[in-house]
Amino acid sequence: MARPSVVIRRVDKVGGDVVCELWRKAREAGEIGADNAGRKISDDSVLAALARPDTVAFIASSDATPVGYVVVSDCTLNPFSDSGCVAVEQLYVEPSARRQGVAKALMGAVATYADRHGADQVACNVPSQGKDANRFFARLGFAPHVVRRLTSTAALHRKLAGSVEGGRYSLEQVLVRRRAARVKAARQRLAAP
Repeated sequence: MARPSVVIRRVDKVGGDVVCELWRKAREAGEIGADNAGRKISDDSVLAALARPDTVAFIASSDATPVGYVVVSDCTLNPFSDSGCVAVEQLYVEPSARRQGVAKALMGAVATYADRHGADQVACNVPSQGKDANRFFARLGFAPHVVRRLTSTAALHRKLAGSVEGGRYSLEQVLVRRRAARVKAARQRLAAP
């Protein structure tokens, strides 16, 4: 049985709706979830991201039916380096179209885009728990380069407040000690004749 032909095209204003539709399918399947702060991302957010000047998307169609997309952004791995880099932010292929060369065709479009924009490197963001995605990118020659760790801004502020030089206790420890002192003082007042 011959593989269906895969056609790749760059997303324009009309194609953004197709990406949103595929993105909703990926979200419903649990492959793409909320952002790191736990907020649900809307179609408007996806369209706004696609409209950014440093973001490009490509759609894959098989037999005139959209079956996948890739979102790419311009980036540099090191701001002190002259070599350009593009990053694959998201790659999705519908389960029924997997193992038919769709993802490879999308990555071919990414490689061509990188060449045309003078990027020497292509990076990708892959969830650490995504075994299939990690295997796919490893087969294409991608190797681990950095570990990107994330935290919320509020958590960072809390941790920084507790690590002030010369400070003896973190903010959480101070609050626990204050509460304990209040409880002890209240017990002493009740126990006094």
